[in-house]
Amino acid sequence: MQQTLVIKLKPAEAADESTVKRYIAASAAVPETAISGYTITRQSLDARGKQAWVQLSLLAYINEPYIPRQLQSFQYRDVQKAAKTVLVIGAGPAGLFAALRLIEAGIRPLILERGKDVQARRRDLAAMNREGIVNPDSNYCFGEGGAGTYSDGKLYTRSSKRGDIGRILSLFVHFGAEEKILYEAHPHIGTNKLPHIISAMRRQIIASGGLIYFEKKLTGFILEKNKIRAVKTADGDQINGDAVILATGHSARDIFEMLQQQQILIEAKPFALGVRVEHPQELIDGCQYHLAPVVHAAAMKRDPLLPPAAYSWVNQVNGKGVFSFCMCPGGIIAPAATAPGEIVVNGWSPSKRNNPYANSGIVVSVEEKDWQIFRQHGPLAAMYFQQLVEQQAFEAGGGKLIAPAQRLVDFCENKSSASLPDCSYIPGIKATPLKKVLPAFIHQHLQEGFRMQGKKMKGYYTNEAVVVATESRTSSPVRIPRDLQSLAHPQISNLYPCGEGAGYAGGIVSAAMDGERVAAILSGITSL
Repeated sequence: MQQTLVIKLKPAEAADESTVKRYIAASAAVPETAISGYTITRQSLDARGKQAWVQLSLLAYINEPYIPRQLQSFQYRDVQKAAKTVLVIGAGPAGLFAALRLIEAGIRPLILERGKDVQARRRDLAAMNREGIVNPDSNYCFGEGGAGTYSDGKLYTRSSKRGDIGRILSLFVHFGAEEKILYEAHPHIGTNKLPHIISAMRRQIIASGGLIYFEKKLTGFILEKNKIRAVKTADGDQINGDAVILATGHSARDIFEMLQQQQILIEAKPFALGVRVEHPQELIDGCQYHLAPVVHAAAMKRDPLLPPAAYSWVNQVNGKGVFSFCMCPGGIIAPAATAPGEIVVNGWSPSKRNNPYANSGIVVSVEEKDWQIFRQHGPLAAMYFQQLVEQQAFEAGGGKLIAPAQRLVDFCENKSSASLPDCSYIPGIKATPLKKVLPAFIHQHLQEGFRMQGKKMKGYYTNEAVVVATESRTSSPVRIPRDLQSLAHPQISNLYPCGEGAGYAGGIVSAAMDGERVAAILSGITSL
């Protein structure tokens, strides 16, 4: 007999298989010897009370042989001589998952990626961190795997109506991710492991006859009768395909500019902008797990069987949302600029989330009324607003990607910080009143948002935390429109805007689902 159960355990109990079986037996009213095994279908953590609980949804095998979890299999065809070729612009999650789905359908993908492969990207990231040198085509945003590869690998999404989340997670497992991401409430791969998975995807695409060209930057379209006849690249090549999936990510400003120059319809889009705040991880553990303040070695600390604590919050300030974004427990703040002369910060965590700091973006909604200073730029107005703030942050930092920063309470009380706490941001931080960097409405809303959260989350509002500017690449400031049914651009019949850069996703999983959705349309498949 197989029985679906939900049980609630202490962390130490959940970590011990024999204890889990004992609870299953008690819940099912059978002897422990009747339990041959179990498969976890969902695992979540409830830390709202003083005692943290692990909740397990599982399938128990009672008085019958245990059958291990059956992983989904995927079959990839040989498409080297396929009759149809689709150009995929960008090798982020939208582009890679679109390419894999095309191969399943017998269509040959040809991927053009402006950046480098995951291994070669490392050198450019090192140059950013150590020397403040930005390669505009190879950085935390551009290169194989896209922005998510070296900025955390979170796989949580609320976009359940956009596609099959389970299929996306199963694909990650197929290419090397741990099986636990299939049942964790907030699955996470980690920046140290995701590059190997991306490399495995690339090898599959090539083995199936697909093509991937790195350092191949799109510069324009050759149009004929409302169709793309060929794409142009920076090295002078012209490349043909039956259709073009445009999956260039939320930071490809030159692509947005190219589309406007070629009079291809684009639209300004609301986004969010703010700062990244970093606390000692022990402090966040104390807040979330209701521990005594960590003031000396004997103070209460997190149960080692509990993960480093995370948080998520949203506050409404004068009708605008102020909210956390991309929270990274045990993480690092990273430089995510895509051009010289700008400061952009993001966060990431390794798979173990074992760094001593916790950081999160805290951002404010930016709407059409807020970017009117740039209205002469039409659909690029929001992008220019975003860029101006990043340039102001760079000037305040003084160069070499040094970021302007302020202690949290000082930030909220308009006080200069005489000193700054240690920070994970490798290029370094400089004490600067962020009122000089951020637009007034952003600054004021952040101040009130932090104060409000300090009342809800005891210990959060402290000068042990540091606020670093600027977190600005939360989503694309431009939308590339597409038909609701065909997913094609309304002007260009064989152009398929896709993923975060087109305004249709907000993270690794949602971008991957959107890539699959577009590929399914091109494959003649109406549903996934």
